[in-house]
Amino acid sequence: MSDIPIADHALLSDRHSAALVTRDGSIDWLCFPRFDSESVFASILDDDAGHWSIRPTAPSTSTRSYVEGSMVLQTTFHTDEGTLELLDALELGDSTDPHSLGENAPHALLRGVHCTAGRVTIEMICRPRPEYGLVVPILAEIESGVIATGGSGRLTLSLPDAATIIDGEVRMQLTLDAGQHQYFALQRTPLGEPLPGARTQDEIAAGLATTTASWQEWSEIHQSYDGPWRELVHHSGRVLQALSYQPTGAIVAAATTSLPEEIGGERNWDYRYAWVRDASFTMKALWVAACPDEAHEFFAFMTAAAAHSQPDRHLQIMFGVGGEHDLSERLLPQLSGWRGSAPVRVGNGAWDQPQLDVYGELLDAAFRLREQLGDIEPATRTFLVALADAAAAQWEQPDNGIWEVRGEPRHFLYSKLMCWVALDRAIALADQLHATDRVAEWSATAARIRAAILEEGWNEEAGAFTQSFDSADLDASSLMIPIVGFLPASDPRVLATADAIIERLTDDRGLVFRYQTHTGVDGLDGNEGTFLLCTFWLARVLASGGRVDEARDVFERAVSHISDVGLLAEEIDSETGEQLGNFPQAFSHVGLVNAAWAIDQAERGHPADGDH
Repeated sequence: MSDIPIADHALLSDRHSAALVTRDGSIDWLCFPRFDSESVFASILDDDAGHWSIRPTAPSTSTRSYVEGSMVLQTTFHTDEGTLELLDALELGDSTDPHSLGENAPHALLRGVHCTAGRVTIEMICRPRPEYGLVVPILAEIESGVIATGGSGRLTLSLPDAATIIDGEVRMQLTLDAGQHQYFALQRTPLGEPLPGARTQDEIAAGLATTTASWQEWSEIHQSYDGPWRELVHHSGRVLQALSYQPTGAIVAAATTSLPEEIGGERNWDYRYAWVRDASFTMKALWVAACPDEAHEFFAFMTAAAAHSQPDRHLQIMFGVGGEHDLSERLLPQLSGWRGSAPVRVGNGAWDQPQLDVYGELLDAAFRLREQLGDIEPATRTFLVALADAAAAQWEQPDNGIWEVRGEPRHFLYSKLMCWVALDRAIALADQLHATDRVAEWSATAARIRAAILEEGWNEEAGAFTQSFDSADLDASSLMIPIVGFLPASDPRVLATADAIIERLTDDRGLVFRYQTHTGVDGLDGNEGTFLLCTFWLARVLASGGRVDEARDVFERAVSHISDVGLLAEEIDSETGEQLGNFPQAFSHVGLVNAAWAIDQAERGHPADGDH
């Protein structure tokens, strides 16, 4: 089983799929041709599930960073005899239009080594194991490479020299002197399509250069944030771009499946899908750290994927990156899991849960894009009006809530809050939706929801807004009350809720839990780490409530756990400070961007939230 820390991986992306690279030069995760496709390498989940390593044969230390303005990774190995630079990228299509970055992605992983000093001998081991380790492909030599056949596609491995094939893996050793370069590539071809020959050294070098330039061009044109933590915000914007599926505009919640929320626990989920919930959070982050075009693409994907004409059906909460609805969950018993954290899952059983908050999140996303949307097309207007009507009709029902609990449905405060948001935003958009005749009814229902939240959501015993109408338990999602504009951040009840969370829902590191798992609300055994998004929410609320110094402290505590290449998982282990959960997590980077912006706005005297 893999024991490498989650944070010791770096992300590669071609905006179709993703790979993870360890600090010692091993590709331990790669899915082709989409984020949610079966893996080619998955040793992050099981040692026998495939990897591709390039590293010095001699003992070495390494440092790494992304090439400035890009998602191209440079790892530098230092040995007693010399220094080696390893450059890694998933190849982007050759495009001069940043809006179509990755449009023609060839589904190729490119790797280049450069000896910058002395002499270094490297060893390359490529051990493909398609379909989550089930397939041991047939390997056959071709000119300047190897073909791997087995599973739903074939792989062409391009090499600079002859290699040895043994025990289902390709091995090679090379010695480089100062100034010498060598290049490698792995390209996937679907069955039934012509198989390409191996790439030349010059072709691979050109692919790396073009990919670097494409990322840098996008960053230069689209990233203009100039507030505090500028580099972290810009890098998070690139991470969100890297987690977006170029053909549709979908943004996956994370690049991986089943990295656990507790070591050895069962809280292991597949996050390689696009959540409706992410829409409004992500829209704001894209406006700050990327550009409105990406926000518009994500919204267009969500409305197209979610559209349906069944009035008695809940809005689905997540979709495949191509808009697929059925994401049925299954187990992969052949994989032992990261540090033995089984089961390993693909698909996500929460896909058909009733979660009422998604109405508000999608309508809030539309509201954020109101100027760009302009004259909304009739089908989209009809769909958005139907969402508001559904929120009005269903808000009194119990549901599974924002955290997708697998216990009994409850009357979660956050779900009621977002039903109020759905109506509030629909009222504000009524002219664009051609729905002014609905405003009176929507307003009356919104008033009833508001009264219920203020009366039943506030708990005197807890001295805070709580998790659900029938509980005194705290939940970090109540921090969204001022963020969505339900109450100002300066309201005494909001500040009291923030203080209660600081006192009773944070760990010794000052990071915030989503909720207390021991209450059994989620129907699962075990515990989990603190949740980075919730910690960033706390920073936002404190900043908007005038407690800017405290907000900065909370923000700094959260980002102190960021990896050496600027990546965040979902959670932090309270005991060890280690990153936990799927990686990298879009929600965490969205939270970072939005919290940095809120603090910047507060310091400028412009409250960031509740100003819709």
